[in-house]
Amino acid sequence: MRRGVRPALVVVDLTRGFTEPAFPTGADLTAVVTATGALVEAAHRARVPVIWTAIVYTPAEAQGHTVTWLEKAPGMRALTEGSEAVRLDPRLPSRPEDPLIVKKGASAFFGTSLAASLTALGADTVLVCGATTSGCVRATAVDAVQSGYPVLVPRACVGDRARGPHDAALFDIQAKYGDVIGQDDALAYLRHPDRPRTDRPQEEPCPTRPHHRVS
Repeated sequence: MRRGVRPALVVVDLTRGFTEPAFPTGADLTAVVTATGALVEAAHRARVPVIWTAIVYTPAEAQGHTVTWLEKAPGMRALTEGSEAVRLDPRLPSRPEDPLIVKKGASAFFGTSLAASLTALGADTVLVCGATTSGCVRATAVDAVQSGYPVLVPRACVGDRARGPHDAALFDIQAKYGDVIGQDDALAYLRHPDRPRTDRPQEEPCPTRPHHRVS
């Protein structure tokens, strides 16, 4: 994929409910949190926008039948307003000035202000990190490319509850929606987005191996 000179980093749902195995929707995503934290710090230093997302339901939504998705994934009913499950993982270096977008569905674009925010920021490329690879990350990557943004997914910065769905989602993203890239490549791009690439990226292996632990 071509790369622009005004990237934005979108961190999808790295809340405690997804990064800690004690929660119904969670897994041990320590390695993902660590790798993503390094990208966030690099983005902050380079003044690249960082946008966070979180799935948050009102008590009425969580307990009722207005959100059909919760009928299929009842564990997400724990992602309610004010709960520890919807807090960003405290190990992540978020800043008060970073936008936080609350969403109700898988894609960070669906029913949110993300597209308008990216337009206002003048972003021309989107890096997608977060959880889960097969769910919200994949959905966000698909909607990003459909919205006209080149998509980069740093493989060390996404995670899932099982290896199979993770591998399949990265394979799918690489094949059709964006570039699955390494951590060093992502860091170099964030530091110098206006620097032309002199290397030729090698094709991703099939299937893509995750760089994190899964439960």
